[in-house]
Amino acid sequence: MNSITAIIVAAGRGTRAGSGVPKQYRKIGQKPILQHTIESLLSHKAISEIVCVIHEDDTKLYMNMVTKINDNRLSEPVHGGATRSESVFEGIKAASSDYVLIHDGARPCLPIDALDRIITGLEDNDACFLALPVADTLWSITKDKIQKNIPRNMIWKAQTPQAFKLNQIYNAYKNADISATDDVAIAQSAGIEVKPILGTERNIKITTLEDFDLAKQILGNTMDIRVGNGFDVHALGVGSQVVLNGIEIAHTNALMGHSDADVAMHAITDAIFGALSEGDIGQWFPPSDQKWKNASSDIFLRKAVLLCSEREFYINHIDCTIICETPKIGPYAKKMCENISRITNVNVENISIKATTTEKLGFTGRNEGIAAQATATLIRK
Repeated sequence: MNSITAIIVAAGRGTRAGSGVPKQYRKIGQKPILQHTIESLLSHKAISEIVCVIHEDDTKLYMNMVTKINDNRLSEPVHGGATRSESVFEGIKAASSDYVLIHDGARPCLPIDALDRIITGLEDNDACFLALPVADTLWSITKDKIQKNIPRNMIWKAQTPQAFKLNQIYNAYKNADISATDDVAIAQSAGIEVKPILGTERNIKITTLEDFDLAKQILGNTMDIRVGNGFDVHALGVGSQVVLNGIEIAHTNALMGHSDADVAMHAITDAIFGALSEGDIGQWFPPSDQKWKNASSDIFLRKAVLLCSEREFYINHIDCTIICETPKIGPYAKKMCENISRITNVNVENISIKATTTEKLGFTGRNEGIAAQATATLIRK
């Protein structure tokens, strides 16, 4: 397959989407719309280069956004013109591949299968574009009055990407009336035959405020959600208090361990490490290292939280069950939730600390030790 440059047109003001930041920089979930769009194109290995056409006034917004994208196929942006066609032409002039895909920056929901169809279409065609046949009944209306029914069997809705041989679309734009709003129209006026490729209803263009809600529903189905489990046990020995989730509780014994033996916080920490596929506390803080002798367990938990941020995840929910006969956990559960919230920056309403006994069975039932298990839910930003 020849090389392909994806041109993302993102220089518009998007006034129909309301005032404020241009729509392409507003967030859906944890990412700006334009970031979703860029990543949807980067998901296909046939794309060799991406050129974003942006408004000069949006340079800072754009540069802040792309710090989150680590892919050398994303080239430096170019500034657009006064019209969409002028902006597209600037992108075409910056392209360096055999083919170009021209895509709207406000179409963040492009699925990989539709992208694959149009790229495959270039194997047999000089130009093609995603489109959908119209399923609704069509009427022409003048001054709120129905005039006539329009046959729909020959009507298709154009989508993007629209794909062309670079040299052909360059010449078409160079010689065209660039007030046109559609790349297919410019190609057709230059005598280029353009084939429609079946698109998808998911590939919506965000134009109005209502479109944001629909895009959230679509993109929500592709969220990266991780769930990790943690389990830990510590024996009870000589002492007068235990530390659970950072809270000191008077007791007839103390928990034994290399660190402060906070069995509950260890379980939560391991749940986060597990969700990140980053091993466990023992790998990050080996008990053979004297540096961690009597260390406060919040050090371990803060490391797990830092890894979440570095991997671009946030912790959405934590659930911890402490398994013991004594002490009673209920009177301290609220303080534990508040302490875990301070360390993890998770809303306290999204943290659950509870306890159960083993009905005097096993080592916990005999007050020989305390166990804890935890679950952490992570979502990619």
